[in-house]
This record gives sequence, C-alpha cells and structure tokens, in this order.
Amino acid sequence: MKIGVIADDFTGATDIAGFLVAGGLTCVQMIGVPADDTNVQADAIVVSLKSRSVAADTAVTESLAALDWLRGQGCTQIFQKYCSTFDSTSKGNIGPVADALLDALDQKITVICPALPVNGRTVFMGHLFVGDELLQNSGMRHHPITPMTDSSLIRLMEMQARGRCGLVTLATVDQGVTAVRDRIAALGADGARYVVLDAVSEAHLDTLGQAVTDMAVVTGGSGLAAGIARAVTGGTQPAGAANASVPLDGPGVVISGSCSEMTNRQVAAYRKLAATRDVDVERCMADAGAYGAELAEWVLAQPQDHALAPMVTATADPSRLREIQDHHGSAASDAVEKTFYAAAARMAEDGIRRFVVAGGETSGSVTQGLGISGFAIGPQIAPGVPWVRAVNRPLSLALKSGNFGAEDFFITCQPKALRP
Repeated sequence: MKIGVIADDFTGATDIAGFLVAGGLTCVQMIGVPADDTNVQADAIVVSLKSRSVAADTAVTESLAALDWLRGQGCTQIFQKYCSTFDSTSKGNIGPVADALLDALDQKITVICPALPVNGRTVFMGHLFVGDELLQNSGMRHHPITPMTDSSLIRLMEMQARGRCGLVTLATVDQGVTAVRDRIAALGADGARYVVLDAVSEAHLDTLGQAVTDMAVVTGGSGLAAGIARAVTGGTQPAGAANASVPLDGPGVVISGSCSEMTNRQVAAYRKLAATRDVDVERCMADAGAYGAELAEWVLAQPQDHALAPMVTATADPSRLREIQDHHGSAASDAVEKTFYAAAARMAEDGIRRFVVAGGETSGSVTQGLGISGFAIGPQIAPGVPWVRAVNRPLSLALKSGNFGAEDFFITCQPKALRP
C-alpha cells in the first residue's frame, strides 16, 4: 500500500505528514505538483497545494493534477486532506474536490472524517466539536476567509458536493471494524456518496483507519491518516525519520500570520521574551517587496547568539482583524502574504536557517519565497507539527496550523540553551 495525499494548504500538509511518520510510514512532502519526471521513494507522498481559499474550479484543477502525478508514483490510496476544523465555504472547496477525485477514479463513495482528538477536534452525531464547543461557537466563526458557522458535517457536505451524505455513529464505531465497513456499504447501497465518521478518541481512529484501508479515495484530517498508518504498520517509527527532526544550527526567525485564538496567545507569550516587529498592513499594501526587504533587514540585525529568535507578526485579535477587513477587504491578506514571501526570500539569502511559521497561508508564502521543492519529515514536536528539512536547501522549518501547539509553542521551538 502506498498512500498519496493531496493537502489543501502547507501546514495541513506537514500536519498529516508528521502523523504518517508517527504512524510508522516514511513520508516526503512535495511543494506543489512536481514535474512528471520527478520520482519519490517513500511509503507516503504528500503534495501540498495552496488551494483552500482559491476559486473552487482552480482547486479542482490543481487537485486533479496532483492526483495524476501521485498515481504515476504508484499510489494506491488517495487521501484528500483538509483542516480538522473543515475550513471551507458553502460552495467549497472540500466538496467539489472530493467530487472530482471520486469521478476521476470511478469511485462511488468515500468518507468524511476531520476528527483529531489530540487537538480537541471530535465528531459526534455528525457534528464537529472544537474542545467542548460546537465548531459554530468556536473561534473559527471569526475566520477571515472561511468563517465556520455550521457544525453539521452532513449539511456542509450536502451544500458543497453532489449526492447525499450518511453517518456512521459512534455506537457503530464502538462495535468494531466489521460494523463500520458494513455500515458504509449499506449507506452506499442506499445511494449515499459521502459518509461522515464519528470519532472522539484515538481508539476510534484506529478502528476507522482499519475500516478504510481498502478504499481508493479517503478524505479527512490527519487523525484518520494516522489511524490508517497504524493499521498498515503497527505504529513503528520508520528508521531515519529522527534526522529531519533536528533543526539546523544557525540564526532563526518566527513568522506569524495566523489570527487564530491560539496563535494570538502564542504571539503574546513570545513577545514578552523576544524581539518583535509588528507588520504594518498599510505598508504591505503600498509596496510588499520593499517592505518585506525592510522586515528582513530588521530580523538580520537582531542578536541571535544568546537570545530567542526575533519574531515578525501580522497576528491580530478579532476586533482589529474586523477593522482591517472592513477597511481593506481581502486585499490586506494578499499584501501581507506577498510581504512575507519577499521577507523570507531575503532572510534565507542572508543566512537565516530556521523558520518557525504560524498559519497555512503564511506557511505557503514563506515556503514559496524560500524556493523549496520538498521536505523530509521528522517526528512531531507538537501534535500536527513536525520539524521538516528542505530537500534542496539547508533550511529547517516548523509550519504550524493556526490553532495547533500550546501557548509556549514558539518558545519550545527554540534551541534549549536559549529558552528561559
């Protein structure tokens, strides 16, 4: 079995790659769809796209290109990876991409499972929870691009995708692998195209992982992927993975673009200890390239030998975020990402070797600015966040999805000798 993953953003890609390694599979992450003659040897290959918030038809086109390349690599199961908070809109992009993958592989049914209990994402009676709250009551309702105002995965899929959506309840999951498979088959026979899987624990994900190992198309979060990996390997970490988890020596930087609740807390904790530069949105919009170079010069001027890495942050609390959106709309986010792209490129040219990045869009911009073609994946440093090492440049990165990591995450990513 060789797994091919199509991830809709960069942090989501490293998230699932880290869980696949933890589950016992060797894994390589590619940045975008590689050239046709690129050959990768690994148990699992993750293609990271930046397709979560683009137009649905663009997301479909990019995902199908990734599918063609992964099939050329011999992948026998295709995993559509999206965020554990199901970041999307009523029009996509999760549903349209899933429809396209099913059509391309001539499959009639697949599963929906964003559950990641280790990070507080659970699914019960088809509803997605973040901690103790329904998704619609969590901080995700304020997301600037994909505000999540409905917790029913069944409703969300039926709004986005073609066909009916069924449910495998927790009671069925508790009955074991055979019961889950039988229920999926029964729902398919009754005309369902999608099946939401309840899960509130790692044990449930292990059951579900075993139940879907023979499906050609699977969709979900990294928790289900970990369950599949453990079902295939027994959970033994692959030899050599630890090498990628050792960040390179040399200067580092923290770049934060996420505006999630947890990232706001992480930024607040880190700025008390480290040199911090707040991004000026107006200057980003005026000249992203020049301002990015200026931010890079500031980072490079900060002491590194006996201090925590400096931080550049565009993270804003909900009220400030609303002000920016009301005044500038989506153009502000685009300008900030272009600024981070330019800043990262300049930083790497002048010797920054370790990049800790918060936010999916920001991670995509930074990675593209660094000109990285792929990563070797190491074990996780926090659930869903591994250290990764670029395959074509001497760079180490930790790419963090918005709400992942504890409050001291940026601190614990720094060399032990520098931590307070």
